[in-house]
Amino acid sequence: MTQTPDSSSAPAPLHWKLVIDCAHPQSQADFWAAALHYEVEDNNALIERLLELGALPREAVVEFHARLAFRDLVAVRHPADPYDQDSGTGLGRRLLFQRVPEAKTVKNRLHLDVHAPEGQREAEVKRLKRLGARVQREVKEPSGQWVVMEDPEGNEFCVQ
Repeated sequence: MTQTPDSSSAPAPLHWKLVIDCAHPQSQADFWAAALHYEVEDNNALIERLLELGALPREAVVEFHARLAFRDLVAVRHPADPYDQDSGTGLGRRLLFQRVPEAKTVKNRLHLDVHAPEGQREAEVKRLKRLGARVQREVKEPSGQWVVMEDPEGNEFCVQ
């Protein structure tokens, strides 16, 4: 006999964030916060506590927007999503930019699709270019049209 899971036995959906390797986490966070109308997470209170406890070396911290931030990690979050007020960490839709030593060398295997409001793709592409993105190519196929762009570090994304 096949059992159908009821709501009490179904596992809860997993929380996730998209981690993006980069050379300059703070610059990438600023670009993507502006591009998506997200907010850069403020981890200042958490970092101060970790420094006071000796759990974080001072060289792991930088000043970013007049606040303390992790040197190698910066996240942006959707402004309407919940976040932990003690740590500043988002609990919903997030992008985390992580410093890595190696440069990007090949096409992304995973990318973001940014959905512009109806009839606003061209204006959105222009806005993203002003923020530092570059147009890679325009695509017109029977399945639709979009613009492939690159963020300031060359990561591909599409504007639909």
